[in-house]
Amino acid sequence: MINIIVKEVPIEEAVKVNAKIIEFDEPYQKKYFEDRYKGREKLIIAGHTESQPAGYLIGYDKFGDGSFYIWMTGVDPKFRRKGLLKAMMEYVEKWAKEREYEKLKIKTRNNRREMLAYLMKYGFFLTKIEQYPDNKDNRILAEKVL
Repeated sequence: MINIIVKEVPIEEAVKVNAKIIEFDEPYQKKYFEDRYKGREKLIIAGHTESQPAGYLIGYDKFGDGSFYIWMTGVDPKFRRKGLLKAMMEYVEKWAKEREYEKLKIKTRNNRREMLAYLMKYGFFLTKIEQYPDNKDNRILAEKVL
């Protein structure tokens, strides 16, 4: 088992990890992230292993309804299946509970099978499907009561 440390980080660190995520065709730049969560309560964390950031998660209070939205997350392919996503999700869950959020919400694509499997395994329920012409591009919305 590897040693994982999850901590809050500046957006620049999340952007660096985001650039390593092979599923993202065009990695977002710093300004895109900042524009998304501007003026809202946010959380930016990174999962570190081997003294380097290997995963990241960005969430913010998108809906103002007592839920915390996990907007972007990813793990460097070299470090997958080592517990990084689980560690980061546990961190955000604890963080959100401390701030009295009632639910976590997340959206993923139908073709992100590993993420869908993770969500089902760790207590998220599917709440909605946004249809796209190609079913693999459908967006799956899920939430977990805290």
